[in-house]
Amino acid sequence: MLIYKILTAPQWAQFQADGHFDGAPIDLIDGYIHFSDANQAAETAAKHFTAQTGLKLAACDADGFGADLKWEKSRGDALFPHLYRPSLTMADVVWCRDLPFENGAHVFGDLT
Repeated sequence: MLIYKILTAPQWAQFQADGHFDGAPIDLIDGYIHFSDANQAAETAAKHFTAQTGLKLAACDADGFGADLKWEKSRGDALFPHLYRPSLTMADVVWCRDLPFENGAHVFGDLT
């Protein structure tokens, strides 16, 4: 199962340069890296990245994180994937692509 991390273009560029991503500011505050599943990603983008352009969508294999990935209640008591590990590595990323913003919404397309 794929899970998704939305990153700004500068975060993605730094991730590529460093080979690891320690998290966005909210991840560092909360002590884990926030992800969304396919059904949650659009709402996450709308809530936390309103009208923001230049975003990247990174897909990761949830099973590859083993016990470091916890599904915990968050928005509306839905279970969200949270990674309890110091950083995400490039080896964790299955694919990454642009997340366009068109007609007032982020366009996700097929999330496979």
